[in-house]
Amino acid sequence: MTKTIKTVVLGASGYVGGELLRLIAAHPNLELSAAVSERLAGNTIGSHFPALAHCYPQQSFQSAATVLEALDSNQDLALFSAAPHGASASAIAAVLKGAHAKSLNVHVVDSSADFRYESSADFKAVYGIDHPAPDLLNQFSCALPEHTESATTAHIGHPGCFATASLLAAVPLFACGLAEPEVFISGITGSTGSGRQPTEGTHHPERHSNLYAYKPLSHRHTPEIRALIARASKEEVAVHFIPHSGPYARGIYITLQAKLKADMSEADVRHAFIDFYSDSPFMHIVAGTPRLKDVVASNYCHIGISTAGRQVVVMSTIDNLVKGAAGGAMQWMNRLWSLPETRGLTAAAPAWT
Repeated sequence: MTKTIKTVVLGASGYVGGELLRLIAAHPNLELSAAVSERLAGNTIGSHFPALAHCYPQQSFQSAATVLEALDSNQDLALFSAAPHGASASAIAAVLKGAHAKSLNVHVVDSSADFRYESSADFKAVYGIDHPAPDLLNQFSCALPEHTESATTAHIGHPGCFATASLLAAVPLFACGLAEPEVFISGITGSTGSGRQPTEGTHHPERHSNLYAYKPLSHRHTPEIRALIARASKEEVAVHFIPHSGPYARGIYITLQAKLKADMSEADVRHAFIDFYSDSPFMHIVAGTPRLKDVVASNYCHIGISTAGRQVVVMSTIDNLVKGAAGGAMQWMNRLWSLPETRGLTAAAPAWT
C-alpha cells in the first residue's frame, strides 16, 4: 500500500501527543492533517515541541472545530486521540460525526481509558464519572496487538502503559496453562507517565534520586489488567499490583511473580514465551534480566524469565510513551489500514542515553 492517509491527532500537546507527531513524521503512509490543541491553537508545533520543528516547519496546532476542513469527501482518515481520560470520547464522537457527514473512511485508536472497558458501568466503577460517549462503546475493542490476530471492531482503545507492560508479561503464563491464576506485579514508571503538567508527587524534582510506591493494591490499572488477562487468556486471574514512581523520565519496568502448575526450568518457560510471541515482531525474550535502556524510545518489549521450582518471575520492560501509548497505537493503526504492523516503528532504542 503506497497511498497517503490523512492523519489527525487529538490532544496533541502532551507527551503522548508529541510522540504521535514524532512517529507520524517518519511514517511513509501517514500525513499529518491536524494536530489538535485548543490551548495552543494558532501556535506552531515547533514552538511547543522544538525537537519537531524540522518535521513540521510551518504547521500549527488547530482547534477541534477545524480538523475536517482540509479533508475532501470520501478520503481516508487515521484519527489518534491522546486527549485526557473522560475528555477523549466526546472529542472522538464529534470528529466521527463530522467524518460521517463527509463520508470519510475512518479508523480511530484512542490512548485514553475511555474505550478500554466494554460497558459504561465498568468505566464508571473505575473512573467515577459517566461515560462521555456510551453509544460508541460497541464500535471499539481493547487489546494488545500481540494478544489478538486481528481487530474485531473499526476502532481500538489502547491499554494503558502499566497494563501493556504487565499484560505482555502475564498473558503467556495463562494462555499456555503454565501458572496458577494469581499474579503479584511490581511496576516502576518514569515521570513522563504522569503527563506534561507537573503536580505534587509527580514533578520530576520530587522523583529525582527517589523511589516510592503509590496506590498499592488500589491503582486504577488493576481492574484493566485483570479484565484484559481474562480476555486474552480465557482465564480469570487474581491481580495484586503495586506501582512505583521511578527517578527517570521514560520507561516501565515490571516484575511479575506467579506460581507454576508444575516444576519447570527457566529454559522451558522461556521457550513457551518464545513460541507464544513467535509472530510478534516487537517482542524479544532475552537471556538473563532485561534492561530499561535497551527499549526506551523504541516500540520494543524485552522479557526476562527466572524460575525456582514452581516459582516464576517474569520481567518486562517497555517505553511508556511508545510501546505503552503512541507506538502501540500506531501498531494498531497499521493493522486497521492493512499496513505492515512494523511500519514506522522499527527504530532501535538509543541505549546509551
